[in-house]
Amino acid sequence: MSELKPTNLLFIMSDEHQARAMGCAGHDIVKTPNLDRLAARGTRFTNAYTNCPICVPARASFATGQYVNQIGYWTNGHPYEGAVKGWGHKLMAAGHRCDSIGKLHYRFETDPCGFEQMIIPLNVVGGVGAVRHAVKDPIAPALSKSRMATEIGLGESSYQGYDEDITKRTCDWLRDVAANPTDKPWTLFSSFVCPHYPLVARQEFLDLYDVDAMPWPKDFNENKSYHPWFEQLRASTNDDSHFTDENRKLGIACYYALCSYLDANVGEILKTLEETGLDKTTRIIYTSDHGENLGARGMWGKSNMFEESVAIPMIAAGPDVPEGVVCDTPVTLVDGYQTFLHCAGLSDGEADADHPGTSIMKTVTSPNNPDRVAFSEYHAMGAVAGGFMIRKGKWKYNWYAGFDQPELFDLERDPEEANDLGADPAFSAIRDELHSELLKICDPTEVEQRSKREQAELIDQHGGREAVLSRGVFQGSPVPGEKPSMMN
Repeated sequence: MSELKPTNLLFIMSDEHQARAMGCAGHDIVKTPNLDRLAARGTRFTNAYTNCPICVPARASFATGQYVNQIGYWTNGHPYEGAVKGWGHKLMAAGHRCDSIGKLHYRFETDPCGFEQMIIPLNVVGGVGAVRHAVKDPIAPALSKSRMATEIGLGESSYQGYDEDITKRTCDWLRDVAANPTDKPWTLFSSFVCPHYPLVARQEFLDLYDVDAMPWPKDFNENKSYHPWFEQLRASTNDDSHFTDENRKLGIACYYALCSYLDANVGEILKTLEETGLDKTTRIIYTSDHGENLGARGMWGKSNMFEESVAIPMIAAGPDVPEGVVCDTPVTLVDGYQTFLHCAGLSDGEADADHPGTSIMKTVTSPNNPDRVAFSEYHAMGAVAGGFMIRKGKWKYNWYAGFDQPELFDLERDPEEANDLGADPAFSAIRDELHSELLKICDPTEVEQRSKREQAELIDQHGGREAVLSRGVFQGSPVPGEKPSMMN
């Protein structure tokens, strides 16, 4: 067992927070003073990744500490229901209090998903979710409307009110546990929706940003060509075509304003920890389920392997976490499984046969290891085939099922991923090495076949392709008590 002293763990997750969109990450526009303060008294990870850049699979992977291809929660129509046991089940079985507040994006509140209490959970619509995301061969046609492009500007979304409630209930929960301490360390998972679209922001946060000064998205109107997998994904989502030059900059400003709103909520929680004295006995981890393209390369949302989408923020602070440190070792959401158990004293933090992660508490106290492999995969909305990412050292390698050519980026020389080396013969040895790393994790051809088969089975269960398409789909899961707005 580890020598790490067991302590409480508060794990805060947001939704769709781009890794770079924090002041402490060097962003010259976004204002996140509370996350910056957390990073200053802890460790910030520069190379953190989601294991799948879309909500439901990412959160299932996080809950179980296993990759999507291990557990089969492929799309936003495959919600987690507790069948694959995760860190919450382990904690409760050992007598630790383990609660959640806010967004889970699982199936039902009544499912045994590893929490003693699920407080105001946001789960998938009707216990079913977005089945349309599993329509393949061919993929579902692009929607005729875009909520992301049209619900933009000054105002109040239901997500902001929901996040405000999450903040209040988290602070109340912390005050209660401070007044009524438990015999064993507790774990609380507090999960926000912002800065997820709609890109609607309150006045006090939008006032922090000059809309006219917002930069244009990366490669805006450059007419560049990309890997055919990405080109088909972009065409299938098609959000950017619904934007105008006027609201494109406004959308970016609103996204940054939502990041500042999220930061303010995190600040309230950190203040409560300090006021109750729990900051001395509680480790804090902040991260997000995936990133946000924010118009880069004509893409909004997530769903691809570029850094804007697949990279996530991650900060740890509290007892035994080095202060003011930047860690370059790659980490991913599956590391959460070992981290939760390690912090509670139930694990030594090392990977096992079924759980590939390593506790970030071991990572923060070890020398930087940039050659640690980070893995992500994507099989969901708009993907004509499965996409697989390997990050090792300065290299990022993307392999797409059914396509002859992979992608390769040197993130040290080319952090903006503008120069694809996937077909350059000078880098064949690097590509071979990284593909070997991929094969150590999974057989991507077998995974592709299984994913397509199981997605087709889901479509059949819901009446077939035409029936699923005719029902439409929603953009953004509604908060508890709100009805989804369907579109085709």
